Order: sequence, then C-alpha cells, then structure tokens
Amino acid sequence: MATPSTPCRYLRKLVISIVGPLLAALVSLSTPAWPNGIVIGLDADMSGGAASGGEAIRRGILLAIDEINARGGVLGRPLELEVRDHRGNPARGVDNIAAFARTPDLVAVIGGVHTPVALAELDLLHQEEILFLVPWAAGTPIVANGFRPNFVFRVSVRDEFAGGFLIDQVLARGFSRPGLLLERTGWGRSNDKAMQTALQQRDQPAAPVAWFNWGARTLKPQLDALAASGADVVLLVSNPREGAVAVRDMAGLADDARLPIVSHWGITGGDFASSVRDDVARIDLTFLQTFSFFRPPFPERAERVLAAYCARFVPCTGPADVISPVGTAHAYDLTHLLARAIARAGSIDRRRVRTAMERLDRYEGLVRVYDPPFAPDRHDALTRSDFQLSRFGTDGAILPLDGS
Repeated sequence: MATPSTPCRYLRKLVISIVGPLLAALVSLSTPAWPNGIVIGLDADMSGGAASGGEAIRRGILLAIDEINARGGVLGRPLELEVRDHRGNPARGVDNIAAFARTPDLVAVIGGVHTPVALAELDLLHQEEILFLVPWAAGTPIVANGFRPNFVFRVSVRDEFAGGFLIDQVLARGFSRPGLLLERTGWGRSNDKAMQTALQQRDQPAAPVAWFNWGARTLKPQLDALAASGADVVLLVSNPREGAVAVRDMAGLADDARLPIVSHWGITGGDFASSVRDDVARIDLTFLQTFSFFRPPFPERAERVLAAYCARFVPCTGPADVISPVGTAHAYDLTHLLARAIARAGSIDRRRVRTAMERLDRYEGLVRVYDPPFAPDRHDALTRSDFQLSRFGTDGAILPLDGS
C-alpha cells in the first residue's frame, strides 16, 4: 500500500497552512460581485445515503468556479451555482430538472451519485435540451442513451469499462469464481451485463448473481447463496447503506467462511467508512477509484487544488480530510470543461454549448490530460486506464493500492 512518508505529510500540511489562506484571500478580493451570472445547476444526493458524494461534487464545482470567476468569469459574466437535492429519489430528480428548466440563464445541470435518478431524468433533460454533466454515476445507459443529439457528457466511471477492469483485477489475484452481489436497480443491471460480458470475453464461466433491494437490513442469505455456488470472491455493487450491511454480515462470519470483497465505488459516497470501521478491519475489502490526492497523476496541480480546498472547507489539513475525492476531482474538471465550452460557443445557448463540448481542445485537468475531452461519438471522458483499486486506511482515508 502506498502511503506518504511522515516528512512528506508534515511538509504538505505546512504548505497548505501557508498557501491555503493566501489563496482564499486572493479569491475573496478578486471575485467581483457581478449581476446576471451564468447559472450551473447541481442535482445530487445532498441529504440521503450518498450525501457525502453530493457534497464532494458541490465542493469540486465551487473550487473551479472560484478559479474561473477570479480570472474574470466567462463571457464577462460570473458562474453561479444553484443546488437542488434529489435525495436518491428518481421522482424528486425529475422535479428538480423541471425546476431547472424554468431557471433563467441556466447553461447546464451537473448531476450526481445515483444512476437510477439520472436514468429517470433523461427524457426530460432531452425534451428541454438541458446540458447534463455527470461527475459521479456509472451506468452505461446514462451516456449510451440513444438520444440524438445527446446532451449528456460524463467525467466518471462507465460500467462497461469498470466491469472488465474489476473482473481482470480478481482474476489477476488468482480468484476463479467471482460471485456478483448487486443492487436491484438500473446500476446493478448495468454492472451485471458488463461483468458477465467481461467473463465471457475471457472464456470464463458466467458468475452467480445475488440481488438485493435498497433498504435491505441483512444480506447474509445472499452471501450464503454465493458461497454455496462456489464463489471465492464477491464483486459488490452497492451504495453506502447496503454496502455497510454486506460488510457487517461478511465480517460476522467465521474466519474461514469470509470471502474477499471487491467493490464498485458506490460505497465511498456516504458515511460507510466510519460506520463499519471495525468490520472493515476483519475482511479483505478493496474498491474502484479514479483519483487520489495521496497519489495524484499531476502533483503540482493537485497540491494547488488541495490548498484551495483546505482554505475553503474546514477542518482540512491534507488529503485524508477530502471527502469522496473522486467526486470533487471529477466535478472540478467538468466545470472547467464547461467554462471552456461556453467560451468556445460565445453564448450560453445550450445547443451551441453542447456542440462546443464535442469540439473542445486538449485540456490538462486534475484527473487526466483530456486530449480531446469528448467527440461527437464519445461523450465519456475517462477510460479504463484511469481506474485504480483503493482501500480504507485505519482513519477512514481512501488510499490507493500499488500496482492496480
């Protein structure tokens, strides 16, 4: 496991303590209080089971907005953020999109965390021609949605890619019979298709599947069924609440009956780590991520953003204090890409901005170099090469694994 050395941690904290307040002061002094701002909507889970994921997205957007507005905004106007909470409820998400459709000067909605909510919103989004940017929702059909023109762009995991990555990870570790433990939603079904396809392509037998519903209080019957089918590792697709149930039930088994769990990233969007800290210590749990401030691909950019983060969102002294870091990093990059598209379009007309998103030039982001970010036939910016496995540290921090 790669963890920063003690001198590095102290140096990082020193840099943040000095640079962070200076950045905050500069933003405060240089951001004009202009009227007639350009509105970005955020439709996310802000109070439900994945609320920390929604908050992480909000923070990434705000960090990017601070930088953009400090440079004069876009088209001479500041960016503004309007937040609506869907609470993980698809019907509430549709209502939020309807409200955003009536919002003056709205250029785009950034939507996050839950695939079922995003899928429910697609019809109205395209009916109203609202640009929909996804920093955290992995269901393949969110982007591969059949709409022409397609108003959805994503800097996030795509299940079609994640399925192959996770299958290869467990096979590389010597497991031969993965069992799938999946939530009974569009996201779960998307992963079932992706993982079974990946197994078939690798001449492996189909995986046994155990399904569960949101709100499940025990998953022991599903775990027992997977073990009885011969599974030697569990691939989990779950949000934090049900993921915590799965981990507790697995940790409660006898030592020789516990199976390793390799999870999709959904468990990192809430209070999962704190709620199952003792249980996690008793099992082998790893999970999918795309970005870490502990091991960023571009350290100088990450240090600058981390300093701004710790200046704006306290308490924060370093990477361990960044909640759900993938949400922040993806939303940060997406907001900068949107600003570039608005500038390229020379307008906040959403149809023109949509076209500009497909024609953006190279952008050196926090997560990766986007070269280019999107294309007319490709609205997913990340690929399998951006994926890594991580685990929770003893303090709940998300730490990348070496060699993933």
